[in-house]
Amino acid sequence: MNAVAFVLKGYPRLSETFIAQEILALEKLGLDIRLFSLRHPTDKDTHPIHREIKATVTYLPEYLYREPVRVFRGWRAARRRPGYRAARRAWFRDLLRDPTPNRVRRFGQALVLARELPAEAAWIHAHFLHTPASVARYGAMILDLPWSCSAHAKDIWTSPDWEKSEKLNDCRWTTTCTKINAEHLAALAPDPERVMLAYHGLDFSRFPPPQEARPSRDGRDGDDPVVIFSVGRAVEKKGFAGLLAALSKLPPGLHWRFIHLGGGPQLPGLKKQAQKAGIAGRITWMGPQPQETVLEHYRVSDIFVLNCRVAGDGDRDGLPNVLMEAQALALPCLSTTVSAVPELIEDGKTGLLVPADDPAALARALQRLIGDPALRTRLGEAGMARTRAEFSIGRGIDRLAEKFGLPAEGTR
Repeated sequence: MNAVAFVLKGYPRLSETFIAQEILALEKLGLDIRLFSLRHPTDKDTHPIHREIKATVTYLPEYLYREPVRVFRGWRAARRRPGYRAARRAWFRDLLRDPTPNRVRRFGQALVLARELPAEAAWIHAHFLHTPASVARYGAMILDLPWSCSAHAKDIWTSPDWEKSEKLNDCRWTTTCTKINAEHLAALAPDPERVMLAYHGLDFSRFPPPQEARPSRDGRDGDDPVVIFSVGRAVEKKGFAGLLAALSKLPPGLHWRFIHLGGGPQLPGLKKQAQKAGIAGRITWMGPQPQETVLEHYRVSDIFVLNCRVAGDGDRDGLPNVLMEAQALALPCLSTTVSAVPELIEDGKTGLLVPADDPAALARALQRLIGDPALRTRLGEAGMARTRAEFSIGRGIDRLAEKFGLPAEGTR
């Protein structure tokens, strides 16, 4: 079986373990994967999955001026290829509509990809429809190879329609992880049949069900406060500023503490906001952490909250894996009606949902969950049952395995 080159924005990344689990699952089914990353890793820790992946990784020039010889060799080799002129024309059309250094960088990275792609690689697959798909598209045109794409969230909602439409026309197929994404892309695709829905799902062997019931904390004991937990980068679409505003609205006599895991550029501002609101003493900011730490906090927390919202540039979450992970461990979840979150959480049945950008509604839902441990237990158990029944990684992997031509007996 021929190898497939996966073009990634960065590797490895703690915030993209859903991609790593997909790579590992496809490797186990026999797919020969070679990784090409546009950026070097920035996280100090890695997920255990990354240590299990066998695929080699090649880092393309993150900045062209730092590796001019490598880029020159890529150009010299590419210009002899029959598809080079078509790739250059496509890139130049894109550059006229998007005259940015980023667009130049992607073509340079594609030149290097085309030269350094192993001879046994007969397919290119991009994770994310924006920059990785640009590199994959130009490289595939140079080499006259087929390519495909997995689209996720920011890459869909912050890319112009003209670019999405042209990429959907050029690639063989595109998979995406939510129904709302699939409907949006199918409306832009010249052939809607090229867009396929495949939820990421979870490998539940990594998330064994809890063996003990959670404590019945109700916010009345100052020595045993209700633990509210969240995981996510401190960026606009995660809505942490709104969450802090909601926490500051909770009654003074209600005892709670909030734990946040994740990095992100907004962290300094959020800490100042908490200080100004007088709730900083109730909050622990843990920064980026390995998966083992995340799992431990799922197990000991009482409520998981993710205040998803649409950012000013249109960026938004798809279906956050952390919500699936929390629900798989019977941790009751509170989130918003943004994007594909309602595809996972049924309001009042498997969790609670509130409108985005409504700190008052979020505060009311938090107060309700804090004071009602029986409700938390009911929602947590229902969420776990639905997530384990409908969001297994196997369903999406079977669809991808079929697209990559893996043997039927392997997918079963």
